[in-house]
Amino acid sequence: MEELLEILRTMHPDVDFEICDTLMDDNILDSYDMVELVSEIRDTFDVKIPMEEIIPENFNSAEAIYDLIESLENEA
Repeated sequence: MEELLEILRTMHPDVDFEICDTLMDDNILDSYDMVELVSEIRDTFDVKIPMEEIIPENFNSAEAIYDLIESLENEA
């Protein structure tokens, strides 16, 4: 989880990712951020996020993103 938080903090140092649960709903993560984030997740965690998984429910919080990463790691 710490690696993910580091990625997110690099993108938006002003956001408290440990408590924020509206990252997409409040447009904190925009489309450019999503491209960068998906790429960083692929490189850091060695998982590919399918397009159908790029939905607000999976990206509204760091916890949701990490849960997605873990589920994709378990599928591999």
